[in-house]
Amino acid sequence: MKQDQPYGSWPSALTSEELASGATRLSEPRVFNDEVLWLEGRPEESGRTTIVKFDGVNTITVGPDDLNVRTLVHEYGGGAWLPTDNGILVSRFEDQRLWLLNDDFRPVTVEPSSPKGLRYSNGVTVPDSGDTIWVIEQHQNSHTHPQNFLATITTSGDMVEVVSGADFYSSPTISPDGQLLAYLSWDHPSMPWDHVRLHVAQRKASGWTQHRVVLDGPALQQPRFSPDGQLHVISDATGWWNIHEVDVHNDSSHPVVQADVEFGIPGWVFGQKTYDWAGDALWCTWIDEGIGHAGQIVDSQWIKIESGLTEFNGLDILADGRAVTIAASWETTAAVRALHADGSTEQISTSRSLPIGQEEISVPETIEVMDPSGEATHGFHFAPNNSAYRCSSESPPLVVLSHGGPTGAARSSFDPAIQYWTNRGIAVVDVNYRGSTGFGTAYRNKLRGQWGVADTEDCIAAAKHLADNALVDSDRLAIKGGSAGGFTTLCALTTSTLFAAGVSRYGVADLASLARDTHKFEARYLDSLVGEWPAEKDIYDARSPIHHTHRLSTPMIVLQGSDDPVVPPSQAEQLVEALTNAGIPHSYVLFEGESHGFRKAETIARALDAELSFLGQVLGFDPSDLIDPVEIL
Repeated sequence: MKQDQPYGSWPSALTSEELASGATRLSEPRVFNDEVLWLEGRPEESGRTTIVKFDGVNTITVGPDDLNVRTLVHEYGGGAWLPTDNGILVSRFEDQRLWLLNDDFRPVTVEPSSPKGLRYSNGVTVPDSGDTIWVIEQHQNSHTHPQNFLATITTSGDMVEVVSGADFYSSPTISPDGQLLAYLSWDHPSMPWDHVRLHVAQRKASGWTQHRVVLDGPALQQPRFSPDGQLHVISDATGWWNIHEVDVHNDSSHPVVQADVEFGIPGWVFGQKTYDWAGDALWCTWIDEGIGHAGQIVDSQWIKIESGLTEFNGLDILADGRAVTIAASWETTAAVRALHADGSTEQISTSRSLPIGQEEISVPETIEVMDPSGEATHGFHFAPNNSAYRCSSESPPLVVLSHGGPTGAARSSFDPAIQYWTNRGIAVVDVNYRGSTGFGTAYRNKLRGQWGVADTEDCIAAAKHLADNALVDSDRLAIKGGSAGGFTTLCALTTSTLFAAGVSRYGVADLASLARDTHKFEARYLDSLVGEWPAEKDIYDARSPIHHTHRLSTPMIVLQGSDDPVVPPSQAEQLVEALTNAGIPHSYVLFEGESHGFRKAETIARALDAELSFLGQVLGFDPSDLIDPVEIL
């Protein structure tokens, strides 16, 4: 028999410490010499990322105990390692140089003239050679943007430029015979989900020559050669990110299978992979209506595999034809898994058992809410769930989640940071507002010129929908977001009085400051989201919450990393100063040594506890957790 207890006060075994210590980040699964390797980000080890190998019998952490495998190319990184016959080449976070990891561990590339001045990512091995090709980012001083180019790194560590001149490069890939190089480039103000060029170059004794553009857009990603040397790329020429076969002689392409689903994902980081071959079968993962799937394309027939999994990250192929991926479902945490064509799986990575049972997990309901034009926007509604507790006297509080990016999407699998709330009796809605990926190009482009408007409207509409249907308490609505989601949160609080509380993690408060101060990768991102800078400065000022703090009346908690290069602490400090001057109840928590996104276990735990304490005080519930109350000024 369940005990009757107020929402928000339900005891839960999913403490912030348990969540943080188990928040291992898995990424970039790879198969090399039929051994499975992947990356693990470990909050309990100060957030370092290490390489793990499964040799068919044992799981082994590879490299020195203090090795942190992380590149800062584009600041977001990805693709920081490359298995080769000579060992594993890794970008070491502390100096950003390439190091070779085999029987020993030694630097390969030169020490740059300025600290972390040469950064490496997205490497590929040149066949019949010990050479590799990398995306390189060269930083010369803090006053100018870095230069990006492709270069060969020889076995002796020498760097030989392959191509330069574009603002950005990514995804070098080489044909099986080693004679053809394909790669992507784009220029400001485009982002990689806007307009990208596909190039090819020929291998000659003198190097890579005869560079030419094969496809000039639209949003291209993940060029890859099939085993028989046929070039493929993911293109949204059909209005959806579909896999295309490329005709390099006629500079054209056509979809292998045309479908209203997304085989691609936004290129925030390097090293992403959603398709590969096992003989004649093309393994692939895709997103349909915000939820992940996996399957094969065989003889132009597209076959969905029923595995019970709902989210996939990365893909590679074992010699026996199984696909290796990092996958999860609504009720299982992410793990490295080998996937058979019949849908059965084997778990490869070790995983921590959850401190809550399956009966405690809140599985979401997919909701659709109409935007002002009458078209559907999307979200996942997680109702409170706890096997020991219920509440018959009130409706639950609600936390509206606004994902980052904003060119991103709500997760479609088990998220302990959501279950942290629902298991305590707090409802959550994770909103795939207009501009989110996974719903086609037209939906993604609905945020063009509308950032701070469309996303805000959709988050407000989702909260109203749940309140109007008596699923949540209309007087206890909170909104939370990080980075771009933090901007949406701040916009909602300065344009609406719907919410009773707000949570901003490293959120954007001043668009003009972001346009002036942010790093190269996103330096012109706002051109498409807001307007051309500085010509349309008036729009920037009109959209920036920092200029409308006189409209704020909602208590807020602001959380920020001291070393954030994407959204500098000055943005949070401006906001906190405005809240103080306006006399609005607020809390400010600064985490020393944290960057954009919290990586350390103690930070993850403390941030959640601070949010729970703050919302309890503001929304009027008493958490059962023994946590230090956050001070509200």
